Amino acid sequence: MTTQPSRDLETFPNPTPERDYTVRFVIPEFTCLCPKTGQPDFATFYIDYIPGTTCVELKSLKLYMWSFRDEGAFHEAVTNRITDDLVTAIVPRFLRVTGRFNVRGGIYTDVTTEHRAEGWQPAAPVQLPPRE
Repeated sequence: MTTQPSRDLETFPNPTPERDYTVRFVIPEFTCLCPKTGQPDFATFYIDYIPGTTCVELKSLKLYMWSFRDEGAFHEAVTNRITDDLVTAIVPRFLRVTGRFNVRGGIYTDVTTEHRAEGWQPAAPVQLPPRE
């Protein structure tokens, strides 16, 4: 196999930078290692962001997420690292990263982080009439 895990997040220009829109990724096959036991941890990651001037390229995101497979990481630390790396790479207007980790010791763990660009305010939500 020629594809290898990588921490390089590639980007491309936002095709519609004048509009706020949400990009959502669902990554159901995330794995890392428990830093205490070395056993595998499994999670689904949800990444929602409103792009600034750039977007993250999907294959590089896949290889980036894969790069944690052999690394020991606490759930809180890995979720915050992913957030920091994405903010550095794409400088989004808004970013939310949620890691939903499978059960470990009878406990499920969800970790959610958020980033908002300085001065960015979301548009007011549009209230649609109820369906008749």
